[in-house]
Amino acid sequence: MELVFLGTSSAIPTSHRNHSAIVLKAFGEIMLFDCGEGTQLQMSKAKISPMKISKIFLTHYHGDHILGLPGIIQSIAFRGRNEPLHIYGPKGLVGIINSIRNLGYFSLPFEIYIHEVDEGIILEEENYIISCSKMSHSVVNFAYSIIEKRRPKFIREKAIELGIKPGPDFGKLQQGVPVKVGDRSIMPEQVLGKERKGRKIVYSGDTSPNEKMIELAHDADVLIHESTFESKYNDKSYETGHSTAVQAAEIGKKANVKKLILTHVSTRYKKSDKLEEEAKEIFENSIVAEDFMQIEVKRAN
Repeated sequence: MELVFLGTSSAIPTSHRNHSAIVLKAFGEIMLFDCGEGTQLQMSKAKISPMKISKIFLTHYHGDHILGLPGIIQSIAFRGRNEPLHIYGPKGLVGIINSIRNLGYFSLPFEIYIHEVDEGIILEEENYIISCSKMSHSVVNFAYSIIEKRRPKFIREKAIELGIKPGPDFGKLQQGVPVKVGDRSIMPEQVLGKERKGRKIVYSGDTSPNEKMIELAHDADVLIHESTFESKYNDKSYETGHSTAVQAAEIGKKANVKKLILTHVSTRYKKSDKLEEEAKEIFENSIVAEDFMQIEVKRAN
């Protein structure tokens, strides 16, 4: 699993920080979380093809998180995409996508499947589960959790002991399917070890600190949390529905995450040192994201 930060600014882009957009490369897919203005140009610079995006997840509908969407849709249409595109977001997504369909003149040769989300599991595939939870912002905002599914470890020696020959039957047992050895049925649990924990990534979108964020991010390998301001702007942060670096670090600590990545940085900060220093005082394994930063999320075991 690899994260690529395409945009890490807050409401206004700067010369070194673009609007919010994060790519997750995992499970043979490219998923995009938020799509601020200029995202397709950032993808080009990062050498990531928008044609390969399978799913887009939008946290909320402020412009700095969605204004890149019309450009990406029209560009991949122009380039002849045939594969469907799935887009997820809060209620109101149908109207937004319909507006994009009617924006300017272009043909749309592929299907767009629109998923208006609510709290809980919104997508379950063979290798992963994606959930969301409503955060605390000036408009409806959902944070997303991506959890990798991992099968229990296959105990090869035990399978051979039970008379199973290496080959297709090994694969069946790993997938939870019983196999026959003579007149005996070998059950998967006989040759599988304990359940193994998969990797977990959580992305906050825009939010004030809240208990739901702690619950959603519990034991995450990576928590990507907005930190628009340093602590001296605590009042402004609260008024605008955002978080300070200190508040994000407190969330990371309470949620017992392994790594905290701060993003959505106010344009007042040409350098992010102050935000990172404040966060590290609370939660040592904190860093501030920069545009084009890449993070590999490795398995613990």
